[in-house]
Amino acid sequence: MKRTCLFTLLLFIMFGFSQALAESIRLPKGIITLTPKPAPTLVLKNMDGEIFDLKKSRGHWVFVHFWASWCVPCRREIPTVEKAMVALANSSLEFVLINTAESEDTVFNFLGIVAPDLNPLLDEDGQVTELWQSRGLPSTYLVDPQGQQRYLALGGRPWDETEYMEFLKRLAQLK
Repeated sequence: MKRTCLFTLLLFIMFGFSQALAESIRLPKGIITLTPKPAPTLVLKNMDGEIFDLKKSRGHWVFVHFWASWCVPCRREIPTVEKAMVALANSSLEFVLINTAESEDTVFNFLGIVAPDLNPLLDEDGQVTELWQSRGLPSTYLVDPQGQQRYLALGGRPWDETEYMEFLKRLAQLK
């Protein structure tokens, strides 16, 4: 009984400390702090047919990015996301890019020109995007290690610029 209480107290302290650190981070322009709430279900296939399940990403921060090739701000932003992904490849931050309501051929043709190394998830019917209640494209949610939505960026961001890179690096260090 004592061990259970001690373990529960330790988890509470660790979660509270992580949450306090996340809340104290200086936010770049356009990043909104959300009231923590569980991230909606996210199970989709990528262009290689591999299944991604957000629940399996618990334990580290996840950059969940919704976009479409017809979206002009998305077209400008995708190369900056790719640069951030490369720069943070050795961090614990996981990048998940979700194309919204387009065919695999459309996505393949677009990325072949703009960012050929990306392998996004395909939300061909837009149902996952709808579940996340994205209020426009692009939309980026940052999900904490406990699976809670913590931050939101609506509209395009220069993710490869110093202010945004430092923010993402600080998040990656939090557990």
